[in-house]
Amino acid sequence: MSICPILPFSPNIIADLQNMMCFEFMRTEFEAGTLVAIIAGVTGYFVVLRRSAFVAHAFSEIGFAGASGAILLGVTPLAGLLLGSILGGLAIAALGRRAANRDTQIGIVLAFALGLGLLFISLYKAFDTAAISILFGEIEGVSPSQVLLTLAACAGILIMIGLLYRPLLFASLDEDVAEAKGMPMFFLGTAFMLVVAVAVSFAVQVTGVLLIFSLMVTPAATSQYLSRTARWAIIVSVAISLVATWVGVFVSFYTQTPVSFYITAIVFVLYLSVRGSLLLVKPRTTRPAQAATG
Repeated sequence: MSICPILPFSPNIIADLQNMMCFEFMRTEFEAGTLVAIIAGVTGYFVVLRRSAFVAHAFSEIGFAGASGAILLGVTPLAGLLLGSILGGLAIAALGRRAANRDTQIGIVLAFALGLGLLFISLYKAFDTAAISILFGEIEGVSPSQVLLTLAACAGILIMIGLLYRPLLFASLDEDVAEAKGMPMFFLGTAFMLVVAVAVSFAVQVTGVLLIFSLMVTPAATSQYLSRTARWAIIVSVAISLVATWVGVFVSFYTQTPVSFYITAIVFVLYLSVRGSLLLVKPRTTRPAQAATG
């Protein structure tokens, strides 16, 4: 078995990539990051369109409570993240039928979940890096088995979004008209909550609970300024998430600093650049164009 040399960064990007990909953990990191970026880019578009950015943050905090409980019980944190997020999503969906009126319900569930998380962490007497990883992300610790699990989650989310695409898009653009036409708003809301819960649980592996907005909201918000149709907005959102993740992983490898910072910085700078460019071209452009159903 060949030993991978640890070489410093050079102007030859191809050689740098080959050196980085020589390490198995880096290949695993790229695979996990790619899948999470796709998940975040697709679901993030609907999160932004439905004006539910607070939901993504809430699910990450609720998932933290579940992960903290899992650590206390000696179970893998990802299982606790999934369980906590899914239960939180069901609770929020049950308490509020309409996406635009869920802030209060989300705040109630979030406050209770944060209290639980604090209790579980205080009861866990030993020091465990898993809790820090949940807060700030640690994609370097993702195992090949977790990559396969993330692949299954990615496939499930894409299938669900594909099945719900048209009614979910219609309901997201105008809840009043959708409800008047007799669309199953409660079902759509609950199904979407579950999709976001699963997406957030896996995105936490890369960005952590405290930086979940970097992949779940910012790329999608940027894409709405660059696209006129929903399909193109989703494609652009995924592309931004992928580029930010890949560049973040690459820079993190050679600087030995957290990848979540670089992902957050890249999408933030890109968002500001797009907003600034549009303001220079069209000074009155302050809001993203409403995506068409095409």
